[in-house]
Amino acid sequence: MTTFSLRAGLLCGAALSLVLPAQPVFGQDALDLGTVLLPRSKREVQTGTATAQTVVDQEEIEDRQASTIADLIDSVPGVSLINGSSPSGSGINIRGFGANSAYGSDQKVGIIVDGASVGAEELYRIGTQLYTDPELYKEVTVVRGSAGTFEYGSGMIGGLVKLETKDASDFTGGAPGVKLRQTLQYSSNGDEGVSSTILAWQPTREFELLGNYTWRSYGVPVDGAGDDITSDGSTLPSWALKGKYIFGAARNQYLSLSLADTESEELDVPYNSRAVATDSFGNVDRRVRSRTAVLTYGFDAPGTDLINLTAQLSHADQDIDSSYVDGSSPLEGTPSEPTVRALGDADNRYRTTKFTLKNQALFDTGGASHDLRVGLERIRKIRADNPDASASGGTDWRWALFAVDDIRFGKSWTVTPALRYEQQRIGGDGYDSFDSDAVMGGVTLRYAFSAGWAVFGSGSYTENLPILDDLGTVAYMEQSEKAETYELGFSYDRTDLAAAGDSLAVKLNAYDTRVWDVTSYSRLDRVHLQGLELEAAYSLAGGLYVDLAANAMRGQGYASGRSSGDDFQGIPADTLRLTLGKRWGEELDTSWEMVAAADMDDWTTPTPGYAVHNLRATWSPQAGALAGSEIRFGLENAFDREYRQHLSENNAAGRTFKLTLARTF
Repeated sequence: MTTFSLRAGLLCGAALSLVLPAQPVFGQDALDLGTVLLPRSKREVQTGTATAQTVVDQEEIEDRQASTIADLIDSVPGVSLINGSSPSGSGINIRGFGANSAYGSDQKVGIIVDGASVGAEELYRIGTQLYTDPELYKEVTVVRGSAGTFEYGSGMIGGLVKLETKDASDFTGGAPGVKLRQTLQYSSNGDEGVSSTILAWQPTREFELLGNYTWRSYGVPVDGAGDDITSDGSTLPSWALKGKYIFGAARNQYLSLSLADTESEELDVPYNSRAVATDSFGNVDRRVRSRTAVLTYGFDAPGTDLINLTAQLSHADQDIDSSYVDGSSPLEGTPSEPTVRALGDADNRYRTTKFTLKNQALFDTGGASHDLRVGLERIRKIRADNPDASASGGTDWRWALFAVDDIRFGKSWTVTPALRYEQQRIGGDGYDSFDSDAVMGGVTLRYAFSAGWAVFGSGSYTENLPILDDLGTVAYMEQSEKAETYELGFSYDRTDLAAAGDSLAVKLNAYDTRVWDVTSYSRLDRVHLQGLELEAAYSLAGGLYVDLAANAMRGQGYASGRSSGDDFQGIPADTLRLTLGKRWGEELDTSWEMVAAADMDDWTTPTPGYAVHNLRATWSPQAGALAGSEIRFGLENAFDREYRQHLSENNAAGRTFKLTLARTF
C-alpha cells in the first residue's frame, strides 16, 4: 500500500468516525481516560488508555529530587536525557526525536505548561529551551508518539510533555485557610542548594491564591572519575503565581490566572552548552529568562452535558541572551572570527501567543457514549531578528481546528478518532511570506477483556509545518515534514492475583514511525524507527512493591537517492529501570533503583553499557512535633561509576548524596 493511501485511510477513517460516531472504528484515547491506580507503587501504570503515556505525580517529583525537568522524566521508557548536568545543556529526547543533534530542538516534541506552548526552535549548540524548575510543578504527563497530541498541536512525532503548576487547593484541601510549605534541599555533587517557599491562601471556597518562589544554585559537578562535567556553576531563581475564582449562581464558571518566571545565569561558559571545555566557538556569558502567562475562563452550562466551554489565552516568552567573552576562542584573528563573535553575541528570543476555544460535550448515541472535544486555536510565534548569527527574525501565524471524540461501547470497546486542520502563514523582514496547511489525525482502538487483559492499536498521521529558522531556504519553506506512526500493544491489570490485596499492572507497546520530506537533519530525507516500551508495577498489601520500565529502539536514516540507510543518530541505548521498595504505611518509603543501558558499539561515537544504583528514602511523620514534615535522603550512582548516557557529550554525574527537608505549616 502506498504512503498516500495509508495517510488517506487514516484521515478518512477519523473523519467518518467523527461524523458517524455510533459506528465502531479505530480511535485515539484522550489523556484523561480512566487508569488503574496502584498507590503502593512508585508510579501508576496507565493501563486504561491506548495512548502511550506516563504520569509523574507530585509524590514522585518530590521523591526523585530532580534538578531539571529533563532529569525528572528520563525515567519514562522512550525518554532520554541529553546532558542533564546544567539547565542550558540538558535536552529531552522522546523516541529518538527532540534534542538529538547540534541544534537545540528538531520541533518533534511539544512542551505545554498550564496550556501555554513553550519552546524555541533550532538554536545552534544550545541543548534545550525548557528552562524551568521541577519545584513549580505538581504533575508532568509524557505522551509518547503522535497519538494523543492532536488537541495540543501539530508535528509532535516524538511526543508531548505537559506540565501543570501547583494550586493552592493542593495544600488547603479545598477548605478556607492558609498553608505555608518550605523545602530545603542539598546535593553533594556540585554543591547544589535549593530553597522553595509556597504560600497557599484560600479565603473562601470560591477563591484561592498560591505564590511559589524557588532558588536553585549549582556548582560544578564531577563524574565518577572526579573530572568536572561543566565549566562553571549557575543560579536559577523561579517564581510562580496562580489564582482561581469560581462564580455564578450554580458555581459553574471560573476564571484562573497562572504566571511563571524562571531565570538562569552562567558566566564564562562554553558557547556550546553541551561541551565541558572551551572549543572553537569560545565562551559566553549566557543569561536566560523564560516566562509564561495563562488566563483561562471556564463555563459549564447547567442542565446539560453538551456545553462545557473553556477559553484560554496564553503567552510564552523565552529570551536567551549571550555575550561573547573576548580572547576565549582560538579562531580569533582568523577569517572565522566574525562568525564566532556573532554566534556568541546572539540574543535569541521567541514569543508565542495562543488563544484556544474548546468545548466538551458528553452524550449518548445508541449503544455508544461520547466525550467529544471540539476546538479552535489562533497561534502567533515571533522570533527576534539576529541576522549575524543566522537567526532569521519573523512571524509564524496559524489557525487550527481540532476534534477528538472518545467513544465507549459498553465496558469493552474504547474508540477515539481525532482530526486537526492547521493553516500557516510565515514570513519576516527581508524574506517572502509562505502559506501552508495540513490535515492531520488518527484513530485508535482498545478492547478490554473481562479477565483484566486489554489489547489496543493506533494509527496517526501528522505534519511538522515550516519553521522560522528556515526562512532563508525557500525549498524548506515549501515543504513540511510528514510522519506516520502505527502502534500495537496489550495491558493487564488485576488485584488479588497471588496474594490477598496485591496488585499487578503491565503495559507493553510496540510502534513503527516513518518520517519523510525531512528538513531537520543534515543529509537525510527519510527516517524509519521501530521500538518497544514496557511498564510494569506489582505491589503487596504489606507495602512491598516492584516497578519496571524498559525501552528498546532501532532505526535508520536515509539520504536522498539511497535505498539503504544508516543507523539514525537520535536512537538512545536500550535501557532497563528496576525499582524495589517497601512502604511502612504513610510514614516511611524506602527504595533501591537500578538503571542499566546496553552497549552502543556500532556508532560513530560508541558508548559502553553501564548499570548504576540509586537509593531513596522518605520519612513523613504522621504524629508528634514533626507531623507535617518530610525528610528525604537520596544516594545516586552509589558506586561512583564513570559512565556516559548515549547521545550525551558529557559524562553523567558521579556519586551524589541528596538531602531534602520539607514541612507544611
